[in-house]
Amino acid sequence: MTGIEETGRATGMGAPLRYGPFRALATGRLLMSLGNGLANVALAFAVLDVTGSPLHVGLVVGARSIANIVLLLVGGIIADRLPRSLVLRGGCALAALSQGVLGAALLTGAASLPLMVVLSLVNGAAAAVNLPAAAALTSQTVPRSLLQQANAVIRLAGNGGTVMGLSLGGAAVAFVGPGWSITFDAVLYALAGAAFLTLRIPAGERGAERANVLRDLVEGWREFTARSWVWIVVAQFTVTNAAWSASVAVLGPAIADETFGRATWGLILAAQSAGMLAGGFLAARWLPRRALVFGVSLVAVQAVPLYALSLPASPLPLLAAMFVSGMAMEQFEVAWNVSVQENVPADRLSRVYSYDALGSFAALPIGQIAIGPVAAAVGPGPALKLTAALTVAAALMALAVPGVRRLRRLP
Repeated sequence: MTGIEETGRATGMGAPLRYGPFRALATGRLLMSLGNGLANVALAFAVLDVTGSPLHVGLVVGARSIANIVLLLVGGIIADRLPRSLVLRGGCALAALSQGVLGAALLTGAASLPLMVVLSLVNGAAAAVNLPAAAALTSQTVPRSLLQQANAVIRLAGNGGTVMGLSLGGAAVAFVGPGWSITFDAVLYALAGAAFLTLRIPAGERGAERANVLRDLVEGWREFTARSWVWIVVAQFTVTNAAWSASVAVLGPAIADETFGRATWGLILAAQSAGMLAGGFLAARWLPRRALVFGVSLVAVQAVPLYALSLPASPLPLLAAMFVSGMAMEQFEVAWNVSVQENVPADRLSRVYSYDALGSFAALPIGQIAIGPVAAAVGPGPALKLTAALTVAAALMALAVPGVRRLRRLP
C-alpha cells in the first residue's frame, strides 16, 4: 500500500511523525482544517448579513456542495493520475483565490447573493480535487503497520485545526465581522499550499498512464462496489451528512442569531471538534478487531445534538451533546479510513475515496436547500427531530448488512 519503508519499530502515536512526508501532509491538513472551521462559521453569518435570509444561507452552502459533488469523480481520477501532492497544491491555490475574492467583496460592500453563490461553486471545485488526493496520501506516507496511528494523527490535526478555527471564527464574526474572517481563511489556504510544497513521495506516487477517462471511472466503480461494506456505509452517510448539514449549517446559525448569539454558536461547533480530539487520542491507542461495526454503531450518537438543538435554547446541554457526538464520530472516521486503506489497492484508492465522497455528499444540497422550507412549514423543532430520526434509521440500515458486521482488521 505504500512505498515508505520502516525506519524503526516504534508504534506509538508519535511514530508516524518520524516520516517527513507524513509531517508535511499533517501540517497542510491542519492548516486547511483551521481555515475550514473559521469559514464554516463566517460564511453563514456573511450571507445573513448581506441577505438576511436563512433560505439564502442554504443556497450559498448548497452551491459549494453541488460543485463538490459534480466534480468529485474527476478529482479522484486526477489524484490517481497525477502526483497527489501536486494536486493538493493546486487545490489550495484555487481555494485561497476564491476566499480572497469573497473576503474583499465583503469588506468593500460589493458582496451579493449571486457573487457568493459563484465563489462557493469555485470553492467546492477546489474541495473536490483536494479531498480524494489528501485521503489517499496517508497510506503513502507511512508503512502499513502505522496506518491506525497515522489516520488518528491526521484526524487529530484536522480536528485540532477545526476546533481552533471554529472558536476563532465565532470570536472573529462577533468582533470584526465575516469579511475579515473569510480573508484570513484565504491566507490559511495559501499557507497550506506552501506546506504541501515540502511533501515528497517516493517513486510510485504517480498512477499508471491512462488515456480513457470512462475506463478510469468504470474501474473505480468496480472497486467501490466490490465490497458490500463500502457502499452500504456510504449510503448511510448519504442520509447522515444531509441531516447533519441541514440542521447545523443552515438552521443552527439562524437559531443562534435568535437566541444565544454568534460567539456561543462558534463554541458549540468547536465542542464537537474537541470531542473528536478526545476520540482521536482513544482511536490511536485502541480499535477493536471489528472496528467498522463498532464505528458504524456509534454514528447514531450524532442524532443527540440534533435533538438537543430542537429543544428550547440552552447552550450547555448542546455543548455536551456536541462533544459526545464528536468522540463517537472520530471512532468511526479512524475505523473507516483504516478499513478502506487496508483493503483497496493504492493505485485505485483516490477513485474509491471519490465515490465514497460523492455518495456521502450527494444529498447535501438537497438537505441544505430543503430544510428552510420544511422548517418554515412545520417549525424548526419538528424539522430537527426529523433529521435526528433519519440519522438513527440510517445507522440501523448499515448494521443490518452482514459485510459491515463481519469485517475484521488485517493482522
